Amino acid sequence: MLQGLTGWHFLIILVIILLLFGAPKLPALARSLGQSMKILKSETRSEKDDATGEEGDTVAEGKPKPGADSSTPSV
Repeated sequence: MLQGLTGWHFLIILVIILLLFGAPKLPALARSLGQSMKILKSETRSEKDDATGEEGDTVAEGKPKPGADSSTPSV
């Protein structure tokens, strides 16, 4: 779909964006896009840490798994 685009096409698209948003608004637009990407990255990282943390923390710290009764010896 985008294989036929050349440098001229990107230049025309850039000029159209500049006309639509105006020069003063472009830095604010780029800044808000960067902040959104930062938030998305931190959220995905925290979700990933939560998912891996729930599985391995209880065993790694030496705590028994839920439902395991340490007072009764196994036969």
